[in-house]
Amino acid sequence: MATSRYIFEVEKGKQGVHGGSPSVGPVYRSIYAKGGFPEPADDLVSAWDIFRLSVKNSPDNPMLGRREIVDGKAGKYVWQTYKEVYDVVIKLGNSIRTIGVGKGEKCGIYGANSPEWIISMEACNAHGLYCVPLYDTLGAGAIEFIICHAEVSLAFSEEKKISELLLTAPKSTRYLKNIVSFGEVTDGQRAEAERHGLTIYSWDQFLKLGEGKHYELPEKRSSDVCTIMYTSGTTGDPKGVLLTNESIIHLLEGVKKLLKSINEELTSKDVYLSYLPLAHIFDRVIEELCISEAASIGFWRGDVKILIEDISALKPTVFCAVPRVLERIYTGLQQKLSDGGFIKKKLFNFAFNFKHKNMTKGQPHEQASPMADRVVFKKVKEGLGGNVRLILSGAAPLAAHIESFLRVVTCAHVLQGYGLTESCGGTFVSIPNELSMLGTVGPPVPNVDIRLESVPEMGYDALASNPRGEICIRGKTLFSGYYKREDLTQEVLIDGWLHTGDVGEWQPDGAMKIIDRKKNIFKLSQGEYVAVENLENIYSHVAAIESLWVYGNSYESYLVAVVCPSKIQIEHWAKEHNVSGDFESICQNQKTKEFILGEFNRVAKDKKLKGFELIKGVHLDTVPFDMERDLITPSYKKKRPQLLKYYQKEIDQMYNKDKQLKL
Repeated sequence: MATSRYIFEVEKGKQGVHGGSPSVGPVYRSIYAKGGFPEPADDLVSAWDIFRLSVKNSPDNPMLGRREIVDGKAGKYVWQTYKEVYDVVIKLGNSIRTIGVGKGEKCGIYGANSPEWIISMEACNAHGLYCVPLYDTLGAGAIEFIICHAEVSLAFSEEKKISELLLTAPKSTRYLKNIVSFGEVTDGQRAEAERHGLTIYSWDQFLKLGEGKHYELPEKRSSDVCTIMYTSGTTGDPKGVLLTNESIIHLLEGVKKLLKSINEELTSKDVYLSYLPLAHIFDRVIEELCISEAASIGFWRGDVKILIEDISALKPTVFCAVPRVLERIYTGLQQKLSDGGFIKKKLFNFAFNFKHKNMTKGQPHEQASPMADRVVFKKVKEGLGGNVRLILSGAAPLAAHIESFLRVVTCAHVLQGYGLTESCGGTFVSIPNELSMLGTVGPPVPNVDIRLESVPEMGYDALASNPRGEICIRGKTLFSGYYKREDLTQEVLIDGWLHTGDVGEWQPDGAMKIIDRKKNIFKLSQGEYVAVENLENIYSHVAAIESLWVYGNSYESYLVAVVCPSKIQIEHWAKEHNVSGDFESICQNQKTKEFILGEFNRVAKDKKLKGFELIKGVHLDTVPFDMERDLITPSYKKKRPQLLKYYQKEIDQMYNKDKQLKL
């Protein structure tokens, strides 16, 4: 691959050994790291220093905000400054030390994002405790597993999560000794805790413990573990990813260097909406980035239905989202368009096409059509508070048509990124105003080396003219291993390279496109291998669907799929084709299934798929895959074994039909 605009080669590729190690492609690095990777300042050693230095330099900046509730109604955001937060963190740290918990011990944090979550995290950072987020989206079984596996002795908890935390007793109490509520504690909870030998405190009560006491902060090294972040595996128990101070600091340095290089630096004037789970790496590192720049973090009220109200009140400048949220915004805008009448629709389409055309020619979004921005797209911008300049999407792939649409209408940069908990988050990020990067995750961030490794059994060659293979990452941002699972660590961390399990394809401009998953491969009865994730990416281009799961096995000769259709698109199609009934009955109609299969066939033809890659049976489910039914992980990855178990009856029916629909 010729050297592109956004990456350069630092090592040559190597041919594999037949029957031995596979070939590896050249090692590439971000063009913004030509002079080497950015190094942190000498006084930036630990995650505690990130916060400490911002307090020192910007004590009066608003740091953490939440909406004031007056007479049961949410009012404006009320803020604590960096210095005010620091004073509470020091008090909290003294209380932690008073109950005998110190450096190297494990502290759990359980609950939705809140100022107390960050304050507890910073107290852990101050005293060298391992911060262990407890998943807000997983049940008591996983919470119990993490407490016992990580040996958590102290847990901070959102008020309404305390009862769930107490359900982990008596097993968890072998390690867990103290619980601190972010709010109050009921008499019943106190009695239940005492029954299990636990001490439980309200927030104010716990803060009083450390009054009048002073503990020296322990010395912290860059190699010290800062957090154990448990990843929600698609199979098996969660794995505890060990992230050091060094990982977090080098990740931030790389992201800062990238943002500076593209003239989109974060500053102390930026405002960020905290609603994605702090228990996930994506939000955690973005909030650390905000803290490092002394920016402001406002918290949502914990209800997705009123998220848009919180956005209007906060007026954030930076908005992070998972594709599911951006899909909702896109669907809502499409609904408003179709309800808006002929003239409005015509005007919108004209403005959209004009601006999109200019952006395709390379014009920055703010120069592509200032008139359209003022007259047509202003309402979309105001719907996101009016100040958003950066929208970051991560955790799962964002459909290209949604990304393209939002890049035009939001009057903001919409950037897609990619990273793993094991790489401390953001490893690739797309570049503003580069429309050619649609559908990709962009080039590497300037803090890592990247290479592809061939996957011969799937036909992916890292040394081909169109290089494709497993994405491997090297750099100081990488995790130091899975806690108590050296066996799993050795499977993915080989000679300093993290093997991600994701299959990528270098683009000519240096962006990376995620095309497959290494393990998601199965054989059909005729002996043909199917790379299912790649097919799902291709079939997801059908506008009438929101998501799909493709299935096949070695006893069958063709593929079937469970599809979650788009309500707006299907109801619109049904109206035009005289298919009556509500959404549920439309989806059960054979005509609708034939329509979806026809759309799949059209895409397959367009993408020149082979005969065995065609989908020949569909089941339509009006309820999107969700965590409640254990069908996806908190980062929206499909749990394939669970999907099979849940839809086994429908799969059997599709395969047992004597007369399969012939395409």
